[in-house]
Amino acid sequence: MLDASSHSPAPSGVSLDLRKTAPWIIFIIFFGVLNETVFNVSTPSIAAQYHLTPSGVSWVVTIFIIFFGIGSVIYGKLSDVYSLKKLIVIGIIVYNVGSILGIICQAWYPAVIAARAIQGAGASAIPALIMVVVAKYFSPADRGKVFGILNSTVAFAIGIGPVLGGFISAAYHWSFLFLIPLFTLISIPFFRKVLPDDELRGGKVDIPGAAMIGLSIASLVLFCTNPTWYYFVIGAALLIGFIVHIRKVDQPFIEPSLLANRLFRSGLIVGFILNCTVMSIMFVMPLLLSDLKGLNTSAIGWILFPGAISAVVFGPIGGGLADKRGNNIVIAIGVTLLACSLIMLSSLLGMNVWFISGAMVFTYIGFSFIQTALANSVSLTLNMEQTGVGMGLFNLVGFISGAVGAAAVARVLDKKLMNFPVNPLMHEVGGYLYSNLLLVCTVAVAIGGTLFFRSYGRMKFKTQ
Repeated sequence: MLDASSHSPAPSGVSLDLRKTAPWIIFIIFFGVLNETVFNVSTPSIAAQYHLTPSGVSWVVTIFIIFFGIGSVIYGKLSDVYSLKKLIVIGIIVYNVGSILGIICQAWYPAVIAARAIQGAGASAIPALIMVVVAKYFSPADRGKVFGILNSTVAFAIGIGPVLGGFISAAYHWSFLFLIPLFTLISIPFFRKVLPDDELRGGKVDIPGAAMIGLSIASLVLFCTNPTWYYFVIGAALLIGFIVHIRKVDQPFIEPSLLANRLFRSGLIVGFILNCTVMSIMFVMPLLLSDLKGLNTSAIGWILFPGAISAVVFGPIGGGLADKRGNNIVIAIGVTLLACSLIMLSSLLGMNVWFISGAMVFTYIGFSFIQTALANSVSLTLNMEQTGVGMGLFNLVGFISGAVGAAAVARVLDKKLMNFPVNPLMHEVGGYLYSNLLLVCTVAVAIGGTLFFRSYGRMKFKTQ
């Protein structure tokens, strides 16, 4: 979630005009975020073309998430040192280099994965740097409006992604999804014209630290999809090296003092569990609808669309409720809706697909409530100087958990580890594995909610 608090506004002699600038910012944010979900419903088609297992095809999603998450933090830190104008242009160009590579080399799966990684590295610049642009170059009177517009745009892009991806894949071919980011190239002249030429400032970015944590995450995700001992050893060694490294350097990639904050640390754990669970669901649902119901990518997109759009509508409602009643009540509602929807999904897999679509509406609404209130609660555990770095770390953990969740679920599907009847309401033999996965996700949601209220339950977190 975009948040004005993520970057403290710096004094600037330049003020951008809201009417002239907002349409371009909406445009670039839409196409920057769209790639988070546009490939999801096409995973069955990709798996069929390359004869991949769920673990194999999961890398189309997870590699983008890993590079997007790490890149978001790196670009945010680079913006304190280098010109915003140049960084945005570089990010857009890198994004499109990945897209061109993907469309040219779509016949070779390793090249597709490399293209998705490059896309993630470039796309991560867009939300991270646009947030800084708004904080630096819009007047205080306009800033709140722009952040509100950006949050709605992000929610809409994530919601429309599965529908757009499904339509393009069904009408043409999934590889045409790589063409979508090319639209962002037309925004380069605008940003080159309106953004000032910032002078270089002092400071440095902990590239070795970023590389270590990125490679550690990739190794551990590889271990989830292919549990070979050396992946785990490499990932653990890099993680230990990263922890030692950030305690020695002056400007570490992650500030160690943040992790000494018990409430903040608990918020990271809760965020990891709940994000991991929901991203697992988002990965598995297209595969489920293709496998059990025989739906094509376009139909899958339309089944998921009502839920995704409901998040756009109810997200602001959750934010308003948090302002009036506090974050805890919103988390309680969100966890309840999410858990109930998963139980419904686990039980309704043998019924008409529109029952599944209806249950997914509650999944999306519950998660939108959790996202808003959890981010608010975590931000209130940080002092002003820690807010930018702390919320950056919180968002990074969210991205990482999504990659881990998709990889872990893919492994379970590969090995059919839970392919036996558990839910007495589930009678479709082919759906036992999916039904049990959803029950496990329900338990994870309950654990995440319990941990939240054990840490935050006695504190009246109400946004100020």
